[in-house]
Amino acid sequence: MKVTYHGHSVLEIQTDQHSIWIDPFINGNGQAKIEVKDVKADVILLTHGHNDHVGDTVEIAKANNSLVVAPFELAEYLQTLGVEAHPMHIGGSRTFDFGKVKFTQAFHGSSYSQEDGTVVYTGMPAGILFSHGGKTLYHAGDTALFSDMKLIGEFAKPDIAFLPIGDNFTMGPEDALIAADWIGAEITVPIHYNTFPVIEQDPETSFTSQLGNRGKVLKSGESISV
Repeated sequence: MKVTYHGHSVLEIQTDQHSIWIDPFINGNGQAKIEVKDVKADVILLTHGHNDHVGDTVEIAKANNSLVVAPFELAEYLQTLGVEAHPMHIGGSRTFDFGKVKFTQAFHGSSYSQEDGTVVYTGMPAGILFSHGGKTLYHAGDTALFSDMKLIGEFAKPDIAFLPIGDNFTMGPEDALIAADWIGAEITVPIHYNTFPVIEQDPETSFTSQLGNRGKVLKSGESISV
């Protein structure tokens, strides 16, 4: 897998046959160096319903005939907007033609704010384990530190993990360092920071430098092969 980071919590995963995006928040993401019209997505995986994670899902999915895979309530809401969505839930896994998806716990919230100000409840937030070609990627979504991350490390054995470090809404660097040790991925990449003033962090000083060769900062638009 080739994984490209597009700022905030946005990942683009390229396999030999598919393009899979996680939480495609492009418009409003000052770190993104790509425009929505240029996104090619066969599949979109969503961790939860907050606007900075659902992002441009509807526009991208309709333009690309993308399949959206999301927690149940969020998937059902997106179906009402004309999107092809496959509902899943925490602890459940499914093998698709593009890879295996399993949703994990995440301790956060999940709701979508519509343009008229109406807030739609979108179920439980989640993390995502995505496996393809014998490799497993863990996207923790927006979450606090929780002890079952030890089980994710023990049983899923992710090759690469993407953990939020922004603090305020999610884990900060200190808790993310504990999570990184519990998960034990070969490479851990910080996400969900510096998009807004309230989540500003120095990812090298506060996080990756303390992980040694197990930590890597990806700039927006930068890729890593797994």
